[in-house]
Amino acid sequence: MANTDTTFRRWMKSLIILFLIFLGYIIVADRHIPLTTESRVRGYVVQIAPEVSGNITSVEIKNNQKVTKGEVLFTIDPSKYELAVERAKLALQQAKEQETSLVAQSKAAQANVATSKANYDNAHSEYNRINQLAAKKLVSISMRDSALAKDRSSLSTLHAAQQQLLSIQAQLGKKPDESTMVMSAKNALEQAELDLAHTQITAPSDGVITNLQLDVGTMASANHPMLTFIPTNSMWVSADFREKSTALINKDSVAYVAYDALPGQVFNFHIANRDFGVAAAQETPNGQLSAVEVNNRWVRDAQRVRVNLNSEPLPKQLFIGSRATVVIYPDNNPVWQTLASLQIHLASWLHYIY
Repeated sequence: MANTDTTFRRWMKSLIILFLIFLGYIIVADRHIPLTTESRVRGYVVQIAPEVSGNITSVEIKNNQKVTKGEVLFTIDPSKYELAVERAKLALQQAKEQETSLVAQSKAAQANVATSKANYDNAHSEYNRINQLAAKKLVSISMRDSALAKDRSSLSTLHAAQQQLLSIQAQLGKKPDESTMVMSAKNALEQAELDLAHTQITAPSDGVITNLQLDVGTMASANHPMLTFIPTNSMWVSADFREKSTALINKDSVAYVAYDALPGQVFNFHIANRDFGVAAAQETPNGQLSAVEVNNRWVRDAQRVRVNLNSEPLPKQLFIGSRATVVIYPDNNPVWQTLASLQIHLASWLHYIY
């Protein structure tokens, strides 16, 4: 009986010692090689919306289909936009004809200015001669006044011709096809052609179309999202750690990642950045007093902060939302690196079970 009690005490002491060692390891390791299962594959989700409205006449893609940059996704009925282009071309032709007419008017106005200038020069010279004769009492005052009136009238006619020429030239550009009306018509034509081009909605980059809920006959509205697009080269891994676990992260920190979808496999990652805040601390200015957070628990939940990781393109088996396990370790410390490798490989093999 004594031997049994002695053996039991020995086992209990051993278990207590092992527990204390394990507890100490967890406390220290959580600072130097923190591990979390709260991590996911993330990526940008692009809502594709047409820039013009109309009836959808064709859908060129299927759900979860991979597409390349510039590939046509769906087409909007181009009929009214083709008519708009034709109208804009006619308007441009009319504007060019009006410009040609203005050029002719400008030449006529220049000739009119030249004629008015000659008439004014003649009337002014005539007035000067009669004025000199009137000063010597050789002609009557009425003749001088008549010459003066003719001089002023011809000057006014000259000014009117010059203003008419300036008015016509103001509508013409410095070069052909640069008049205001032609430039405006060109702009309208370019806009019409752009709208016509926008009837074909194309992929902005290489990616995947998912959650497709679009078919021929659907009425598309401008700037209203119609497709969900995920760029395949925009995916990364984000891991949520307790804030005390990220205190020692620096430029020498790297990470091991194990995906639930790929049990038994471990991948190397680099630390991209750490988020500089969490939503719980965000307040919107509303003119009210601060809402004080109250927690009645003796041990409150630890705050978590997001760390973003990047690497080469992720395995094709993954998708946005895939779960992962992440351990961060200092790259310049072989001891912590070895322990981190043991932890992540153990977690990776456990993914076969859960």
